Amino acid sequence: MTIHYRLEGHVAVLTLDAPESMNALTVDELLALRERLAACQDDDAVRAIVITGGGERAFCTGANLKATLPPEHGFAAGAFKRRRAEAAQGGYTRLLDFSDLEIWKPMIAAVNGYCLGGGLELALQCDLRVASEQASFGLPEVKVASVPACGGVQYLLRAIPAAHAMKLAMTGDRIDAPEALRMGLVSDIVSAAGLIDFALQIANRIAANGPLAVQAVKQLAVQTSHLEPRDFVAQANRQWGLLRDSADRLEGRTAFAQKRAPVYRGA
Repeated sequence: MTIHYRLEGHVAVLTLDAPESMNALTVDELLALRERLAACQDDDAVRAIVITGGGERAFCTGANLKATLPPEHGFAAGAFKRRRAEAAQGGYTRLLDFSDLEIWKPMIAAVNGYCLGGGLELALQCDLRVASEQASFGLPEVKVASVPACGGVQYLLRAIPAAHAMKLAMTGDRIDAPEALRMGLVSDIVSAAGLIDFALQIANRIAANGPLAVQAVKQLAVQTSHLEPRDFVAQANRQWGLLRDSADRLEGRTAFAQKRAPVYRGA
């Protein structure tokens, strides 16, 4: 697989391109995807990220099991190592967990075709999910006597009502795009031909806002949703204070007063 990268304005587009394996990821590709996401976070030119799958059949179907070597050592030996070291010994699952990368720039999954197993876990780590009419979703791990290894159950419980999440996780059933929309797993359904353009439209609307403010919103959503009101309000106030004297906030207020579009610089 090649992970294609292109920058359109302030939006980075990452395309997982291995149609022959339905965009299943090898260890090297997972490492490359992690490196590209980290680079996007540190690149001031990038204000939003769109992730999609190449070809017409799949967004992503998780790890490429045919290209993944059996672990050389027991699970415990790898669990205490850093992700890359564990992967070198065949333990690849933690590579699909992006929480350690601290990607605060918004990520949008543009899903066409199959989005299953680790592929759905990838999509669930995105902030928004839009789907084509041909998209389908599922966590089929229980059907092979396993569980989602990268937080799929927990992410699903955060994304949709618990009854729907538990039904999907415990049956392993696959749902189509209209059902995913009904549950709230995706925000929009569009034609396959218009999927990327639609995702880019959303990404560009996000990118037009204050870059630091957008990242602060994501950080608040990720880090404080489990807190009590007193604590999450304190965190929100702290983020507001961090942005209060920023050049972008001053520009936003000035542009509003002058009835013009703001020009944000991420400062």
